[in-house]
Amino acid sequence: MMRRVAIANQKGGVGKTTTAVNLATALAASGASTLLIDLDPQGNASTGVGIARDQRSPSSYELLTGTATLADASRPALVPGLSVVPAHEQLSGAEVELVEVPRRTERLKAVLADAVLPDWVLIDCPPSLGLLTLNALMAVDSVLIPLQAEYYALEGLTQLLQTIEQVRSRGNPRLALLGVLMTMVDRRNSLSGQVEADVRAALGSQVLRTVIPRNVRLSEAPSHGLPALLYDLRCPGSEAYLALAREIIGAPAARAA
Repeated sequence: MMRRVAIANQKGGVGKTTTAVNLATALAASGASTLLIDLDPQGNASTGVGIARDQRSPSSYELLTGTATLADASRPALVPGLSVVPAHEQLSGAEVELVEVPRRTERLKAVLADAVLPDWVLIDCPPSLGLLTLNALMAVDSVLIPLQAEYYALEGLTQLLQTIEQVRSRGNPRLALLGVLMTMVDRRNSLSGQVEADVRAALGSQVLRTVIPRNVRLSEAPSHGLPALLYDLRCPGSEAYLALAREIIGAPAARAA
């Protein structure tokens, strides 16, 4: 079954791009054909899979502006079975350029509707709830929300869940919550454990079983242009993302948000 997943959180620094890159790698490694779309103007997911800045055109910007097809913009990554649509810095201007365009929140949805898609499509969203993120939410069937194990973890989550509900009621009724993913969990830190416990108490089964530990190898990997699973397969972070892939492959297609 084909799945389309937006990885979103308007709060920055929560491990969103790390999750997009390494989950996409893990899914491809499991044998599933996978496409990663970088929809963040910072282009960190593109860096994380080794695509140099001078090799990012055509990109997700051209997809949204209608000057390239998905086949034009996607290219194979280092991992067999994984393709990537990179992000170019031009994407930062797309929100302004598309303001007057009809059905501006459905640009990506239309592109994907006209394309032959792989088993999984993952979209790395920017840290905002603007037009780029709305395009992603309109184009997918589920949302994965990385949530950092810190004191302010739940701040902003309510707003994101409300946005998901609004998108569901205004044009994408199939949109569901795949799950909340606890990231940067430090078992040596009692506060980290307490935050995780509080989040699970508040959200129950909406929180995925897998947790992503705070792990220096996850932080080092992007500087080498590699997903952590290629940089150090045996590190705790890589093992966690492999576990996450196994969990979501077996997850139901929908959860109540």
